[in-house]
Amino acid sequence: MKRILVLCTGNSARSQLAQGYLQHFAGDRAEVYSAGVDPKGVNPVAIQVMAEDGLDISHHTSNHADEYTGIAFDYVITVCDNAREQCPYFPSAGELIHHSFSDPGHTPGEDLVTSFRRVRDEIKEYSREFIQQKIPA
Repeated sequence: MKRILVLCTGNSARSQLAQGYLQHFAGDRAEVYSAGVDPKGVNPVAIQVMAEDGLDISHHTSNHADEYTGIAFDYVITVCDNAREQCPYFPSAGELIHHSFSDPGHTPGEDLVTSFRRVRDEIKEYSREFIQQKIPA
């Protein structure tokens, strides 16, 4: 079984969305974790937009990246530039991957829920492709 860690700044939105979709697409072929370099709690709008797509992430917690430095990860994915720059050293990480997604709720002229849905859909597609390429069935 592969282990994947998704890192973001606050571990409140992007990394939570990615954790949900990566786990969904990987099924029992992977364990997916998420963390932040400055955790803020899971954003309720992230929970809402995932529920709209049939995934329940209401049980997710917002964790600090330091909590996972002792776990051997096959992949560590940073989903924002700040997390990549502040990413703690993971000596057991097999592959470090960076793919920056915009911060939902911070797009001028776009309402909060629309912004979360757009980023959710981008992360969903990325997650589907990642699992197909890295952990095929």
